[in-house]
Amino acid sequence: MSNPVFKEEAFNKASQDFRATQPGWGAPEAGSHVQTQPLTDGPVSSWQKAMTLNGVISASAVLLILLLVAGAFGWNAASGPTLENGVETYSFPPMAFLGIVLGFVAVIVANMKPNLAKILGPVYALAYGFAVGAISKGYETFYDGIVVQAVLATASVFMVMLVLYRTRIIKVTEKFRRTVIIATLGVMVLYLFSFVISLFGTTLPFLNGDNMALSIGFSVLVCGLAAANLALDFDFIERGVATGLPKTYEWVAALGLVVTLVWLYLEILRLLSYLRN
Repeated sequence: MSNPVFKEEAFNKASQDFRATQPGWGAPEAGSHVQTQPLTDGPVSSWQKAMTLNGVISASAVLLILLLVAGAFGWNAASGPTLENGVETYSFPPMAFLGIVLGFVAVIVANMKPNLAKILGPVYALAYGFAVGAISKGYETFYDGIVVQAVLATASVFMVMLVLYRTRIIKVTEKFRRTVIIATLGVMVLYLFSFVISLFGTTLPFLNGDNMALSIGFSVLVCGLAAANLALDFDFIERGVATGLPKTYEWVAALGLVVTLVWLYLEILRLLSYLRN
C-alpha cells in the first residue's frame, strides 16, 4: 500500500535542503565572506542536478518493466490450477511472502533515505513484483480472465485520474491531501489489525467476502482511495519539478507512483472477484 505521509515528509525535507543551498538563506554577516585564498567551483555534484518530469517517467518505466518481469517469474512459480477431489486448488509460493516483506521494507527505507531510492526502487519492483505475479495467478485460477480485466481497469483509472488532475477538475489542496492521508493511514491500520486477528483464526467479514454487500462496498471505497493517492503522486511530481528538487527524488516519485499502481491493481482484483461471485 502507498503511504502518502512518507511522500509528503520527503518533499518537505527535500524542499528545506534545497532552500538551504540557495543565496540568501543563512547568509553570513557583511564582510565575513572575505577570503585570503581564491575560490573555485569545485567538482560538480550530482545532488545539484534538478528533478525533471522526463526523469520521473524514465524511472517509472524502469520500475514497471522490472515489476512485470518479476511478476512473470512469480506467476510461473505458483502451482495451479490443480484438481483435488474435483476441486481446483492453488498453491502460493513461500518465496512470495519474502518478496512482500522485502518490498515493504524497501519502500520504507527509500522514503527515509531518498538517496537510496535508485537502488531500493528496483529491489521493490523485483521482490514485490514476484509476489504480485503469484497473487495474480491465484485469482486467475479461480476467475478466468480476471487479471486482464484488472490490468485494463488499473490503466483506465490511471488515465482518468491523470486527465482530471491535469485539467484541474481535481485540485490537490491541503484539505484534500490531509483527508487522503488520514484515510490511507486508517485503511493501513485496519489491514494490520485484520492480519493480527487472523493469526488467532478470526477475520473481518468485509475483508474476506463473508458479507458480500459490505465487502463490495469497502472494496469500492479502497479503490477510490487508491485512485486519490494517484492525485497525490501527480502533485508530488509537479511540485518537485517546479521546486527543483534534487535528481534523486525522481526515483522517490517513481517508486511512490508504482507502489500506488500496484495497490490499485490488487484492490481492483479483489473487487472484481467479489463481483464475479
